[in-house]
Order: sequence, then structure tokens, then C-alpha cells
Amino acid sequence: MKIFVRERRRSDRGNQRPRYRVVGVQGGDLKIYVKRIRKCELEEIAENTGAEVVYLPRDGEGKGGGKTE
Repeated sequence: MKIFVRERRRSDRGNQRPRYRVVGVQGGDLKIYVKRIRKCELEEIAENTGAEVVYLPRDGEGKGGGKTE
């Protein structure tokens, strides 16, 4: 099983907000009901389910995203 996550754009290391966003889960029967998750929570879930966490790269330019009309 794999859990795909990416680091959020507006997350700073100093603030107390979750830094990662779950993009998808492959295999297994795992449902994640949060939009944003802390790294310690993510690692605990992965350890208990035997999943591998895959950190997706960011483009660094802020391309894409935003709402489309």
C-alpha cells in the first residue's frame, strides 16, 4: 500500500498547522478523512498499516491550482 502526499504551499515550519496534504492512496482498504495531515500522524498511520509514504515533488513556482470558472 502507498500513501501519496505533497507539502502544502502555505505551510511554514514555525506555525502550528498541518504541513502535508494527502493526494491519494493506492491498494489496501484505507480511508483518510482529513484534507491536511501532520507528518507524525502520517508516519503513525503508515507504520500501523504497513504502507509506504510517497512524497510528491512541488514545482516551486505555484503553477496550476486556483479555481477555474
